[in-house]
Amino acid sequence: MSDATLHDTHQNPDDFAVQIADQIESFIVAVTEVAKGDEPDSAVPFLLLEISQLLLAGGRLGAHEDIVPDERYEPDVGPEPDVDELRENFAALLDPVDVYSEVFDPYVPRKAPVACRISDDLADIITDLRHGMAHYRGGRVTEALWWWQFSYLSNWGPTASAALRALQSLVAHVRLDSPLDELDGLDTDSEPDGDEALEEEAGRVMAAEIAGPLGMRSARG
Repeated sequence: MSDATLHDTHQNPDDFAVQIADQIESFIVAVTEVAKGDEPDSAVPFLLLEISQLLLAGGRLGAHEDIVPDERYEPDVGPEPDVDELRENFAALLDPVDVYSEVFDPYVPRKAPVACRISDDLADIITDLRHGMAHYRGGRVTEALWWWQFSYLSNWGPTASAALRALQSLVAHVRLDSPLDELDGLDTDSEPDGDEALEEEAGRVMAAEIAGPLGMRSARG
């Protein structure tokens, strides 16, 4: 796509590509700011809001007809930006609720859920979105849309959905005064052996212990 065509696209706020790119850019900027840890008390509610808004863009991409890229092979966008600092910042910011249990595919029976980390999820989502943004900023709008659609279906969509469920559950536990199971024994480095193993790893943690640091109050607080 020529620079002139790209410029024209950016001038039309009703254009599908512009709307998707704006939503994705907004998410990248907002989540990167949250990772700095300047406002830790609002981190969880803010992430809940941002991921919810991102999944609206994902839903539009998923419902859209298949986007076919202009070129047979994907153009090189150069080295991927490092996300290790963002991952580590979120791991520290979300401790002790970073780890959660997830079932990858609701249509594929599993003996037990697996352990995931919200910090890993956010880093993976940002990586996918930045990759498409590199195409978009390079004037390859169709390539960007193809990548965002493909990776929404294959990676960042399921990942964002899982992280959203974890964050929503966390907010619900706190706001409804429902104690959380202790996650100290649940680790992504170990594979739980069935439901009983998960139950053995779980203890009791009062929501009040995390509500203050994470900036949330109960529904009757």
